[in-house]
Amino acid sequence: MHEGVEYCSQDNLAEMYLNNTWRANLSVTGAGGLPDYTKAGNVVRPSTTLRLSMRLPPNMDALKAAAAIRRKLTEDVPHDCHVDIHGDHNGNGWCMKDPEPWFAETINSAAKNFYDGKDYGSYGMGGSIPFLSQLGGLYPKTYIIALGLLGPQSNAHAPNESINLVYAKRLTCAMSHILVDVGKH
Repeated sequence: MHEGVEYCSQDNLAEMYLNNTWRANLSVTGAGGLPDYTKAGNVVRPSTTLRLSMRLPPNMDALKAAAAIRRKLTEDVPHDCHVDIHGDHNGNGWCMKDPEPWFAETINSAAKNFYDGKDYGSYGMGGSIPFLSQLGGLYPKTYIIALGLLGPQSNAHAPNESINLVYAKRLTCAMSHILVDVGKH
């Protein structure tokens, strides 16, 4: 972040968490038909193409959301413009179910052993990976956990994304201990 730039709701961590996990978020991830800013002018373009990504709450049905978004983008379009929508890459989100006490203790024990005595925490990022939702549907009695590797200065999904090796080692050790303990049950 540049000096002076702030995160949305950075002074209200509860709001920041809700915005990142349980509230919808529309992002423009690409654009076509726009001239380079050095050649741009106030002219009418023949077309503009946008690639949109909609992050949904993990309990929202992706197909229902896609239908609602399609309706909003194609009904009552101003100035009789024509809107085409291509590509339906819909995937349901996923939310980890509350673990039974023995499993919570297993995760907590691994966290304490490899993260300086700290209890484990759950944040909810990355839960939009449709594969996890599919696994949860196929194996509803199975505990599924998604572990990520966001250590200091990892800068996820940025051009300078990196892996913090100290955290990678800790995560590998913690996962090993979780697997051994689960194997005992």
